[in-house]
Order: sequence, then structure tokens, then C-alpha cells
Amino acid sequence: MPFSPSDSTSGDDAPAPGRPFPQPEVRASVPVLEPPGWALAQRSLFDLLDHAWRRFARDFTGPDGRLNYTGELTTRDGVDDFYEVFFNWPQLYLLGGADDLLPAAEKHWEGVTRQLTELDMLQGEYERGYDWFHQGESLLLLYFLCMAAPERWSERALRFAELYVDPAKGNYDPEHRVITRPHNGSDPDRQGVSDDAVYPWLPKEAETYGFPLDWLPEAADGPFPLTEDPRLGTQMRERMGVGDTAVNLAAAGLVLNAWILSGEERYRDWIVEYVGAWRERTEANGGLIPDNVGPDGVVGSLLEGRWYGGHYGWSWPHGWHSVGHAACVAALAAATATGDDGHLSMVATSLDALIARAKVMPHTEADSSLPSKWAAELGPDIHTPTPHLPFRHNDSGWFDYNPVTAPVPMALWHHSAADADRARLDGLRAADGIDWRTVRPFRAKEESGHEKAWFAFLAGDDPGYPERMLAAAQAQVRHRLRRVDRYRDLDVDEADIHVWQQCNPVATEALVQLTWGGPQVMYNGGLQQARLRYHDAEARRAGLPQDVAALVTSIDPDATTVELVNLAPETDRTVIVQAGAFAEHTIASARYTTCADDCWIGDMYDYGHTEPIVTETETSCDSPFLTVRLPASTRIKLVLRLGLRANTPSYRTPFDATGSDTGRETQ
Repeated sequence: MPFSPSDSTSGDDAPAPGRPFPQPEVRASVPVLEPPGWALAQRSLFDLLDHAWRRFARDFTGPDGRLNYTGELTTRDGVDDFYEVFFNWPQLYLLGGADDLLPAAEKHWEGVTRQLTELDMLQGEYERGYDWFHQGESLLLLYFLCMAAPERWSERALRFAELYVDPAKGNYDPEHRVITRPHNGSDPDRQGVSDDAVYPWLPKEAETYGFPLDWLPEAADGPFPLTEDPRLGTQMRERMGVGDTAVNLAAAGLVLNAWILSGEERYRDWIVEYVGAWRERTEANGGLIPDNVGPDGVVGSLLEGRWYGGHYGWSWPHGWHSVGHAACVAALAAATATGDDGHLSMVATSLDALIARAKVMPHTEADSSLPSKWAAELGPDIHTPTPHLPFRHNDSGWFDYNPVTAPVPMALWHHSAADADRARLDGLRAADGIDWRTVRPFRAKEESGHEKAWFAFLAGDDPGYPERMLAAAQAQVRHRLRRVDRYRDLDVDEADIHVWQQCNPVATEALVQLTWGGPQVMYNGGLQQARLRYHDAEARRAGLPQDVAALVTSIDPDATTVELVNLAPETDRTVIVQAGAFAEHTIASARYTTCADDCWIGDMYDYGHTEPIVTETETSCDSPFLTVRLPASTRIKLVLRLGLRANTPSYRTPFDATGSDTGRETQ
């Protein structure tokens, strides 16, 4: 039965507290004769990535893990640019990266934290106060460290979550159900949106994104020098520097992580209360999520009634790119913590409102504020007419039209497996003028962007996708390694602190999709989604064992399909398959391939082999874990019937006597 917040158990078949889940077992017997191309390419990518992270660490970091930087940070911006360099390193470890990658990632978090503390950017190891568009990026590294080593990272994660859950910390007002200011964090004395009298808006940013508060009467008297623009001074501080904003919703990811670690109900209660308030505001606004709430809990009370115009909101600077992702992080957190997928409606109705306003045009005719993003992602299709959605809204209406971005609708469908969420994706694909099977070797900042091609593969339309996507990942990594060559000796200036992100050669999107059956993590503060994860039984750690490749070809809960291949010619491997990123699903049964005997080998003087006779058998499981023994040079295809969200999410592993890394009993 699905997880319910009112239950103290995680399903009818959950073990009693203190007892491990049962671990049924199957054995592969189908021989590997001609290794699949995707399996060879996948293991080759693991090898390349192992070289790549070591190369980056050698050339860009110091002995204690900090980045090679001797400058200052003169504004509130920059914390994210230090942490997000390493965001996917522990993720790669969880996928099956090297044993020493996890301690390396931990060292870099520690080193960067000391570095940022010395730069006066942190207080108590946490961001002093900045917007959640950037805080969410900063925290991805922490979230993956918690998933990989919860016993070592739990104390910090809970302490950080308390900054929001405990009203005494000054960030949350439970009476009005608002986070009290757009720039929030560990320093309650940090107010407004800048330490200067005027917001530090650069000419290039003004040209690209325009200005906040462009409806102010005094703005009509411009243009002004940026240091004197009335939209960036007192009015911005008073109207946009207090109260809640939609991007603060990403804080729900921090609190969800604390709940998964601890199981304490007050973390879940906070998510329900805070996200629930925004859900109510969305419903009251006709299904479109507003972007601002005054300190009094009223939408638009500081913006003369406008539901748009808040800090990092619909009008400025990114619109849906920031609002939609933060709302999705929060909606998924609420749905995960409660078992109530109704929380997803806050995002779904907003997304559908944008889709209803789509215009078909070549991107060259759009007013997009993100041209460099789309030049790489669209390639020659930049001239192909295709639906564009409006990302921003102000007093003049909807503007800033961009091609459909798939991370949000894919995240919704992946979580819910609902027909309506699948139909939305089918409709977007049918309307698109660009073939969703197209794979280009770009690496976006978010290390995502290939969701459309992955969806086409899952739909059964593109069996060649895995090898093309793995080839694209190789190209991404090798391109980044050449950037390392170019910039490793750069004396980094404050204006160029993005260089480390641009050179990070770790690329995990392909491995996340193909092995976990999940989308890349929602970049602005989400927690990982996955149909399956894996553990190395012999090494007793997370990730695929050496020589083993995995390919998820279906994420249908009734028929989640994965093929496991052991490429080692002499070494047996044992993989434990886990259902869900947080063991939140149950494997009800497994149908799998078998080969009855070795008749295919033939006699001593035969010049060839016959085709192995492959059949299927089925076993019941009733566990989030399934042990798969893979003798040397064998493969197995598993078709798993899953019970989605049948267990309380946690960071437990199959090696925990109580089902938890932190000593938390399975609930």
C-alpha cells in the first residue's frame, strides 16, 4: 500500500523496527558472447570519468580541498560557484565511481567551506543570506554527500534545516507561513538584497534581463546610470527585500533531506505547512503560482497587488526558469514526504498555463533572454519552427519566449507515473517541430538538457539512444579536459569564478538516465529521483561494481526493465538492486532471463557455438532490495513490478541491520 503520513509503518509488508528487509536473490545464467555496445561504452565512460575528476582536483584545488583562488568576494554572490563545481562528484560515486572519490568529495566540501568562511560568506558553515536560486545550487553537493555517507553528514544537514524549521532562527514566520525575506540563511542581521545602497546590477545583465520594478512611475524618466537607477535602490530594498518569494520554495529540499535522514515528523510538518501555503496561493491565483508574498502573508501586498514582480520571480530575471524549478523541488518534496501527489498540482497547473500560451516560431525570432543556452542545445534547429513558451510576465503581459524545457514535466511524470503527466509529454513531443530523438554533445550548466531524447528512448522509439548518449557524454568530458588544459594556470579574478564550473569534467546525466532510470537532479536544490539504484555486495558500498553495466529501458512501475551485464571474463560480481533513490519503492516480483544449460558451447571440435536458449522465470520479492549474482561473462534482464512509495524514504542500505545508515529504525 502507498506510504501514508498517518501510518507509522511503511507498508503492510514492512519489517518490524530493528529488523532488516528481506533480500531475495536471483542468479544470471545467460552468457555474454558479444558484449552490447552500450555496456562497453558505459564502462569506458566510468574509466574516463575516473581520470577526469583526478585531473581537475590536481590542477584546480589545494591540499585541503579548496579551490585555487586568492581573491575576494565583494558582493553576496559567489558561494554557489564554489560548491557547485563538485556537485556531481559524490553522485558519480553513488553511480559506481572509484572508492576514493567519496573522501575526495568530502575533502572538497570541507576545504571550500573553510575557504568561504575566510571570505566572510558563511556563518556556522552555512550561507549568510542569499536567494534560493543560488542556495539550491550550493546544496546539491551536501545532499549527495548525505545520500552517500549519512552517518557523517547528518549533524550538519539537520543543523542547516533548523535554520528554517525553527522560527527562532528568524527565517520562517509560522503565523503567515512565509520565509521572511528573499535573502535568507544563517545571518539574521543580513537584510535586503544587497549590502550596498544600490543592487549590484551589471550593464550586461541589464541588457539581457532588464530591470526589476519596471512599472515604477519614476522609471519612465530614465535611462539612468546603474548606480542611480530608482529600480535598484530604496524601492527595491523596501518592496523586494522583505517577504517571501517563490524561489524560496527550494528550501523544502533542505528540509526533506533532514526528514529522510532523521524521520522526525516536524520536518515533514514544516514541508506540508509551507508548501501547502503556496499551493493555496496558486489555486487562488487561477492555477498560476504567484512569485511574491508580503510579510503579512498576502500575495502582492508590497507590489500594489501584483502576483508577479518578486525577487527572482516571473518578471525578473529568469521567470519560469527559476520559479518553475523551485516550485517543482517543493512539490516533489511535499509529495515524497506525505504520499499525496496532489501537491504536484501547484506545478502542473502553472506549466499547463504556459503551454496554453505557446507560440510556434524559429528560435531566431524569439525574444529569449537565454540565447547562448539555446544555441548549444538546438544547434542547426535554431531555425526550425517549434513551440515556444513564455517564461516571464510583467505589466505588458507575457514575454521571453523559449523552447519547451523538459526537466519539470519529466520530473512530474517520473514521480507520479500518472497518465496525465505522460500525456503532457506526449503532447509536447507531438507539437514539437524538432525530433526529440536528436542528441547533441552539449553540457548545460545544470548538467542536463537531454530529457527529450531520453523520453523518446523510454517510449520505445529510439533503441540506439544509449550508445549515442554515452558518446555525447564522452565528448562532454573530453571537451572539459581540454578546458582544464587551457585554464589551469589562470589567476582567477572574481569576475571569472565560473571558470571552475565551466571546466568541471564530471558528466553524470547519461549514467543517471541509463543506469538509475532517473532524470538528472533538479539543479536548483532538488533531491535525486531514480527508479533503481545499485550496491556492490562484495565491497558493501553504493554503486555498480567494477565491470558491471546497467541499462534501464522502461520505468513503467508494472514493468520496470533493466539489463545487467558482467563484462569481467573471470570475476564474479554481485549487485544488489534497490527500488527508488531512497528505497521508497518495493519490488513486488521479478521476471528474469535464464539459460538452462551450456549446450550452446558445443563439442570439442565444433568451430562455433549455437545460440543460447533463453527463457524466463519469475520470483516474488516484497522488498526494496533484490540481490543479483552475476558470474563472469553473464547477463540478465529483469522486469520488475514495483509498488511505488510503499516504504518510508530513507538513506538505509541493504547492509544496515536496522535498515538505516544513521541508526534510524525503518518506519
